[in-house]
Order: sequence, then C-alpha cells, then structure tokens
Amino acid sequence: MSQREPNRKDSRLRSSSSLLDDLGQGDIHGAFGTIRVSDVNPRRTWRRRLLTLLAIVGPGLIVMVGDNDAGGVSTYAQAGQDFGYSLLWTLLLLIPVLIVNQEMVVRLGAVTGVGYARLIRERFGRSWGWFSAGGIFLLNFLTISTEFMGVSLAGEYFGLRPAIVVPVAAVLLVGITVSGNFRRWERAMFVFLFASLLVLPLAVLSHPEGGAALRGFVIPGVEGGLTSNSALLIVAIVGTTVAPWQMFFQQSNVIDKRITPRWLDYEKADTVLGAFVVVIGAAAIMMATASAFSGTAEFGRYRDALHIAQGLHANISPAAGAIFALLLFDASIVGASAVTLATSYAFGDVFGLRHSLHRGVREAKLFYASYTGMVALAAAIVLIPYAPLGLITTAVQAMAGIMLPSTTVFAVLLCNDRQVLGPWVNRPWLNAVAAVIVGAMLVLSAILVVSTVAPSVDVTTLLMVLGSI
Repeated sequence: MSQREPNRKDSRLRSSSSLLDDLGQGDIHGAFGTIRVSDVNPRRTWRRRLLTLLAIVGPGLIVMVGDNDAGGVSTYAQAGQDFGYSLLWTLLLLIPVLIVNQEMVVRLGAVTGVGYARLIRERFGRSWGWFSAGGIFLLNFLTISTEFMGVSLAGEYFGLRPAIVVPVAAVLLVGITVSGNFRRWERAMFVFLFASLLVLPLAVLSHPEGGAALRGFVIPGVEGGLTSNSALLIVAIVGTTVAPWQMFFQQSNVIDKRITPRWLDYEKADTVLGAFVVVIGAAAIMMATASAFSGTAEFGRYRDALHIAQGLHANISPAAGAIFALLLFDASIVGASAVTLATSYAFGDVFGLRHSLHRGVREAKLFYASYTGMVALAAAIVLIPYAPLGLITTAVQAMAGIMLPSTTVFAVLLCNDRQVLGPWVNRPWLNAVAAVIVGAMLVLSAILVVSTVAPSVDVTTLLMVLGSI
C-alpha cells in the first residue's frame, strides 16, 4: 500500500473515530467469504481479487436493492403505467448520484469507524446532531410503515388477509436480525436479493417494445408533455431512489462488517454494482408496466401496486401478476430490514450503545429492542382499522424532501475535513460533481415539499422558477 492505513483509534482521529463498539474491528465474515484481520497479502491475481470482492460485497448491494422498496416498486410501476417508456431516461441520471453519495459514506465509515449520526453531532454540534438524528428516526419509522403497506398489498393479491401476512412479515424481519451473527443476517439478505431477480422474467414475460424502450433511455421527454403530474412523478422517482436512510445505513454497515481503508476499492465496487442493479430492476418494472398497460383503458390511471399486479395478471399473464406481487413483498422485506437497521445503528450512535450484528441479544439489548420495537409498532399501525395510511405516505415524501439535501451536504463537508478523513478527503473534481448534485437535490426537494404541502401548486411553474435561481 502506498499510504499507511490509519488505526481507527489513532490519536489524530480520536475525537471523531473512537469506536463505540469494539466488535467493529476484527475478521471480516461476509456472506461469501472470510478475510482475516492478519491477512496482509497483496491481491495480485484475478482469482484472489474476485474472492476478496465476494467476501466484501454486501453493504453496497443491500443498500441499493433495499432502495427498490415498496415505495420504489410502486413509483416505477406508476411511471410505466402512466407514461409508458418515456421516463426511463431518469434512471440513467440517478446512477452517478447514487454512486457519489454512497461512495462518500463508504469512505467515512471505513476510515473513521464511526456512524453518520455521531459524526454529524461531533463535527457540527449537538443541535445539528439532534436535527439529523431526530429527523431520520421519524422519517425511517414512517418509511417502515409504508413497507408493511407493501406487504399488505402483496398478501391481498394472493388472498391473504393483512392480519395474517403483516405479523408473519414482522416475525420474519426480527428473526433474521436478532441472531447475533452478522454473516447469518447478510446471507438472509442475499436470499431476498436473489429473489429480486424475478424482475428479469417479469420483463421478459411482458414483451416490452425494444425500440420504444431504447428511445425512453436515450431521449429525455415525457409522453403527453411535461405537466404538473409528470413533473411530480419525476421528482418522486428521484426521491424514492436517493433516500437519506441509505447514507446512514451503508456507513454503519461498512463499520459493522469491519471494512477498513485497505478494502475501500472493493467496497466501492460493491457500491457501483449495487447502483447498476437498482437501476436495472427499476427499468425492468417500468418496461413491464408500460408494455402491460399501453393501449388499454387503464393507461394513465394508476391507483396502487395491487391494481398493477391485477393489471399484469389480466393483460400479460397470471404468472406476471404473481411475480409482481412477490417482488413487492420481497422489496418490502429488504427495505424494511435495511431502513430499520439504519435507525437502530443511528440510535446506538446517538446514545452511545453497543450496536453491532456481531453481538447477541444479551450483549446489545437496547440495539435489538429498538429494532424489534420499530418493526412491531410499524406493523401494528398498518393493521389499525381506518389508519391514515395516505397521510403517512405524504409525510414520508415531505420529510424526505427536507432531510435529503442536508444529509448530502453533511457528507460533502465531512469528506472535505482532513481531521476526519486525512488523505482520503474528496478530490476537487468530486466536489464539483457533488455541488451539482446538492443543487439538484435542493431544487427537487423544494418541489417535493411544496407539492406535498400544497397540492394545488403548479409543479411545472415551480420547477422553472427554482431552476432559474
């Protein structure tokens, strides 16, 4: 290595990087391999590099696929049903945004060994720390509730009552997390990640129009022209693909997996791979629904994910409808697991508690209690008769709009702080790209907040006004 790998307890970084949980150091026990902490051998062959990547891969893929959660699946399906193939181009624009945002927190986690919430508090003060932590706690809890809405809709397609499928999903979520074994949790996540590949046969079954799909990717535009509804949906696509919880989750998960600066390039590869996987999955859903609903009376009349599954059943095949419902369930489980864990990690950061999946329940009672409590409460809310589920969804959109710009700005500032990252600070070109991303996030977030609070506002006019500032 050309640079010395700093010890996470180095005095130079002590104020911001002393570990809250000493199990954040040691052997890497990944789903597909192990790397001993004593392993200092260079990876000179492609075989060694591939085996190392297999051991490291996980945080990037999980955070990205988890982003294709119930809200994501519903949003991409709506884009296809209401606007055909014409919004596929938005997905390509999101790849660099995802990679830049998540790569920054990967570096922060690997170098400092400290979670995002605690870094914000230590570097920017208690007020910003509590704003960040409090906001992410509330936003994530509401997001978990929307994941159980997805579980409920998926179960309803198969004739299962919410009172059955929602508790089963909650028990499943708790069961795969409280084992006190990081590798076991990560392998369980990969089972659901592999299940998400069902999106590929869904796309094949729907027989999308290749020419129209290609035009949708390379020619920006909106079928029927830019309207308030289409502009708001574009903002929703960005908002559901780039979410604040992702940054909290991946930084803490990188630490929990014991990834250090030596393995940064491999974790960056994991993140890039995840960004492409999430966009491929989103595009497949969009193309499937575009093919299923184009030319039908239901085109442009999106209602919810359940009606998407029923429409695929009627217009494509029963298998297509069943696959979509399974994808919705799978996405809800992965999303709920990642979002809840991101919240529990932040909870441990803020209150100085042990918060590692390497620890058993007895060693990290409050960490697992916070996880279990959030899952149970979110599931219970969805089961309450006449619960304001629509209001919860609206609140998630508004809060995401408020949290996303500040979360990204904190990452940029932290990644330019040599007291935090030393030689791993952002390079000038990355700061330039990040500045463009932050500017775009501010505009889109303002649109999302205003349109959520005041639905009567013309979004196209608002977009032009904000874009000219």
